[in-house]
Amino acid sequence: MKQAAAAPASIDDYIATFPVGVQKRLQSIRRAIRKAAPEAEEKISYRIPAFTLGGNLIYFAAFRTHIGVYPGAAAIVAMIADLQGYRTAKGTVQFPLDQPLPLPLIEKLVQFKIDHNAQRAKRK
Repeated sequence: MKQAAAAPASIDDYIATFPVGVQKRLQSIRRAIRKAAPEAEEKISYRIPAFTLGGNLIYFAAFRTHIGVYPGAAAIVAMIADLQGYRTAKGTVQFPLDQPLPLPLIEKLVQFKIDHNAQRAKRK
C-alpha cells in the first residue's frame, strides 16, 4: 500500500515543491493576499496554503495547468462579473499558468472575504 506524502509544514515548504516558474506565481499570489490582509494568519489546511482572519479567507494551490484559488462560494457569487474569462465552480476560480495573474482581482477577492467574515461575526 502506497503511503501518502506528508503534508507540507509551511507555505514555504509547499511552494518549494514546484518548478521555479510556478514558485514565482505562487509567491505573487501570497504577496497579493498579504497586501490585502496583512494581519491574516498563514497556515496549511487540506495540504495547501491558507490564510485566515476572522475565519477562512482564501486558499490556493498549484496544478499542472492552473493555480486554483479558493475564496469560498459567497465570493464567487458576489464577484462573478469580475471573474468572467476564468473557469469557476462553487468556491473556486482557476487562473491558467499560461496567462498573467490578475493580482488586483485576487486582492479584491480577499477584501470581499474580510468584509464577509466581519459581517458574519456581527450577526453572531
